[in-house]
Amino acid sequence: MTIQLGIIGFPIGHSLSPVFQQAALDHLKLAATYSTWEIDPVNLHSFIDSLRSSDIQGINVTVPHKESVLPFLDHVDEWARQAGAVNTIVNRCGELFGYNTDGIGFIKGLRHSHSFDLQNKTVLIIGAGGSARGVVRALANESVGNIIIANRTLSRAQSLSMLSMGLGVSAQAISLDWQELSQAAVQSELIVNCTSVGMAHTAEFGSSPLLCQQIPPNSVVYDLVYNPIETQMLREAARAGAAVISGIKMLVYQGAASFELWFDKPAPVDVMLESADKAIQDMSERPD
Repeated sequence: MTIQLGIIGFPIGHSLSPVFQQAALDHLKLAATYSTWEIDPVNLHSFIDSLRSSDIQGINVTVPHKESVLPFLDHVDEWARQAGAVNTIVNRCGELFGYNTDGIGFIKGLRHSHSFDLQNKTVLIIGAGGSARGVVRALANESVGNIIIANRTLSRAQSLSMLSMGLGVSAQAISLDWQELSQAAVQSELIVNCTSVGMAHTAEFGSSPLLCQQIPPNSVVYDLVYNPIETQMLREAARAGAAVISGIKMLVYQGAASFELWFDKPAPVDVMLESADKAIQDMSERPD
């Protein structure tokens, strides 16, 4: 019997997960397929319930469902509960278990690119959605000194800053006001974009949450947007002299952690990274 896996989101058409997850399945000669399901938020509950009686062994969850999926699951692990977001579901004989591998993917992506000691560092996070929640949980585990959360809707940033403080990390919430954001950036050693600003196929493609003059040259700038590989934010950061990390690393490492939850065996990370890099390169060469 062929194992079914996949990813849900809304929209979902440009997800890279099917590319590198299927590459991993094929590399290990597993009889499994990885699909995409575009699920409108109004249909989320019914879709999740349908998993219980299906042959779908597991799914990934992406925007806008990472937070709203929690009440529909039977079990949520402590990391995902503290983060307040789920990006991986495992179907075990009709019982649905929720996990968050975003934090693991974020830290491994950082370590893959830089030997960066997070202890006591100040981190600026732009965005306060499901991915940001996983990142905050991971940063708390790394004993960062202070987290500044900037978001268009201040109340969401405040909610995430309260989560940070509940995890024992000093935190503050700010708006996306130019002056506030500039003041936060200049004191930050790590800057993370957890929004979709700059993403291909969106209205904000080619935009950046920060400009060159706002980014300190001794910082590391980590953009979780992975398509394109070199976002406008990473161009601005490189122009400022900062070190840069593309979101493709986090994407693959969080997907590898999901793979290991589904199969209880090591994921072929090198194969996954290679296939994801090739897919992004092919996308950049193809006319839109």
